[in-house]
Amino acid sequence: MRITSALVDPALLDLPWSTPLTQWPADHLVALPQGISRHVVRFVRLAGTVYAVKETGERVAEREYDLLRALERIDFPAVEAVAIVADRVDDDGKPLDPVLITRHLQFSLPYRALFSHTLRPETMSRLLDALAALLVRMHLTGFFWGDCSLSNTLFRRDAGAFAAYLVDAETGALRPRLSTGQRGEDLEIARVNIFGEALDLQAAGVLHESIDPEAVSEEVVQRYERLWHEVTYEQQVERDARHDIEGRIRRLNELGFDVAEVAMSVVDRGYLVRPKVVDAGYHTRRLLRLTGLDAEENQARRLLNDLDTYRAESDLTDEQQAAHRWLTEVFEPVIRAVPAHLRRKLEAAELFAQVIEHRWRLSEDAGRDVGLAPAVQSFLADVLVHRPDEQAVLGIDVHTA
Repeated sequence: MRITSALVDPALLDLPWSTPLTQWPADHLVALPQGISRHVVRFVRLAGTVYAVKETGERVAEREYDLLRALERIDFPAVEAVAIVADRVDDDGKPLDPVLITRHLQFSLPYRALFSHTLRPETMSRLLDALAALLVRMHLTGFFWGDCSLSNTLFRRDAGAFAAYLVDAETGALRPRLSTGQRGEDLEIARVNIFGEALDLQAAGVLHESIDPEAVSEEVVQRYERLWHEVTYEQQVERDARHDIEGRIRRLNELGFDVAEVAMSVVDRGYLVRPKVVDAGYHTRRLLRLTGLDAEENQARRLLNDLDTYRAESDLTDEQQAAHRWLTEVFEPVIRAVPAHLRRKLEAAELFAQVIEHRWRLSEDAGRDVGLAPAVQSFLADVLVHRPDEQAVLGIDVHTA
């Protein structure tokens, strides 16, 4: 047996590598839902960490491992590659397929877990938005997926929306940039795959009757094209309307994209402006810089809004000082208020974002601000206690999706 890994968990050595993955004993496995895969995939828990183990060919495993490691270095939303185990043989000396090991993404939901009951059209819309945003970010990075589908994506809650993560990269390729044709090929693959997945859900009776499989697959492409245009189009700005340049950058920031520089050329009546969008995660990085909290983009936006409100109400001019006080006086007390047996329900950033939303709803009903502490207690007693355990990813109540 040969293990290739940047950092090996010694507990991995104790797994039954001489046994085909389909025959691994139950005491080694964790029962988690998963998407459709052409490979055998099993989940194992070692020292509190869950890993996904996938049998595949050695060259395929090495290629995917290298790609996932490259994506990790540029902070792309994808699962983390841990190791390759090759040169496996069974007890009779018969060769076994190599495996690729990735770290399971905590609090993530495969799309089929979201379809445990009939999914509402509103939730489907948010899934499509997340997948379109993932594709745009991917193509800006120069990554060609080659097998975009719902099955190859994991979704995490993101303050009322979803954030999408790439799971399977074995058909991908990372290049300096993608051509229009390469982007179009990726979109066509996505359209065909999602159409087939939606038909499968329809046949299983878990697709809402108002959702048309063909329309769903076309909608992903349309959402991608709208977002790609907003991120990349060349804008003409009149000479006396330079504030439009700042407005364009602000709109891109609101969509979650960072702008590294702005290319401008002079034309007869003004300027042609093309922002250089370098990556998504504008609000995520600002929150991390100010507080050290690592959150999804929409979660970060909502937490930053609360931070900015706190700063204004506290009359603090120093942003860093306000962030420190907000973290210690607002965010951390809310998280500490959650009893130990409820802490696996939601990750910290999502929990705080939902508490903020719950406080707003209570205040609307009461006609006044009910305050944070009562809102926290109400959320714990009336909402969180009834939520599924999403850290374990054992299902989801779609009525709250």
